[in-house]
Amino acid sequence: MWAWACSIRAMKSDITFTTKTDHQQAQTAFMPFAEFVALMVSLMSLSALCIDAMLPMLGAIGKDMQVENANHVQYVISAMLLGLALGQLIYGPLSDNYGRKTMVYIGMLLFSAGSAVSLLSGNFQILLIGRVLQGFGAASSRIVTVSMVRDRYSGRDMARVMSIIMGTFIFVPMVAPAIGQVILIVGHWRYIFAMFLIIATINVAWMHFRLSETLPRNKRKPFRFRVLWNGIKEVMANHITRGYIICAGLVFGGLVGYLTSARQIFQEYYDTGEWFAIYFSGLALAAGCASFLNSRIVKRFGMRLIARYAFIVMAIASTIFVAFCLYQSAVPLPVFMLYAVITFFCMGLLFGNINAIAMEPMGHIAGVASAVIGASSSAISLIIGGIIGLSFNMTLLPLGIGFLLTSAAGFLIQRRVERR
Repeated sequence: MWAWACSIRAMKSDITFTTKTDHQQAQTAFMPFAEFVALMVSLMSLSALCIDAMLPMLGAIGKDMQVENANHVQYVISAMLLGLALGQLIYGPLSDNYGRKTMVYIGMLLFSAGSAVSLLSGNFQILLIGRVLQGFGAASSRIVTVSMVRDRYSGRDMARVMSIIMGTFIFVPMVAPAIGQVILIVGHWRYIFAMFLIIATINVAWMHFRLSETLPRNKRKPFRFRVLWNGIKEVMANHITRGYIICAGLVFGGLVGYLTSARQIFQEYYDTGEWFAIYFSGLALAAGCASFLNSRIVKRFGMRLIARYAFIVMAIASTIFVAFCLYQSAVPLPVFMLYAVITFFCMGLLFGNINAIAMEPMGHIAGVASAVIGASSSAISLIIGGIIGLSFNMTLLPLGIGFLLTSAAGFLIQRRVERR
């Protein structure tokens, strides 16, 4: 509560213009590189934690809340993603006016309120409302984090930093399902929302006391709907940014389709039981390793070349896997894991590069651009991922076809953008 009180005082002083100069802010904003990356990872990983830690609990939630259709329990994940998509369009432009930290404070308050609603929910519909509010609040840390990085870095340096952040961020799914599984074993699934409240408070305290504002006052822009609308038009008018928004939506769409059906794949199709978290973590490890590799090679080979070959490998692997599924309906677990490791390794190469390329021409409107890019790609991924997830029919064919179509479409769109 003390940390929250300090944060609220900081918001008031920021909005009413403190006497601290822009030069002083710039000097104190640059915390050590390692700590800056760690804080960005902690802020950004909150949304991933709220998704992946819930996966082992979907069965218990469905049983507790008496959800008749097993696929409808996936809405616990989709509701969070919907809130993220809606929130991303708001926080970026506001952060250009009021500063990055103020928007994170507000978002964390909303996130905490959503966690409390979910914790106390009496039916499935109220739980989903709480999850949407959680996602809407978590969008602040996710979208403003990108703007904070863009405030400090650009070009391939930004791609390197984003790759490190995303690489570490992707390791969150390695431990998140295990955390959810442990909570489910020792207590009730509702306890996880109390954990989310604690983590949000820690993040707020860390940012408040260790990171000063990364956007000086002389670089802030007044928030007007006309400015937001002009920013949206500028982002969408740029063929590079527009094309890579679609590519990002396709990549994350395949990921969302996997996330929403992962528990059913491992616990129902393969009957792995409590080993679900181990298999899930293995795939997250593949993506994380790829992101760290990308941070080492991106300056040598470039973002576009790496993304192009990642799309190609992913499409080829998916074609072979779909053919195998058509030939043999019962896919052995080692075969699926081999295919999934290749696919997630390619995704790890794509995550940081695609977002960095989309943001590269938009440095002068980083807040608005990151909001539009995040919201648009999330909306695309939510639609595509929802279709893939709800198509689960106790076979792996819908997932394989989903990855094939998204990777092939991503490659074709990138090729068209680069030719132009």
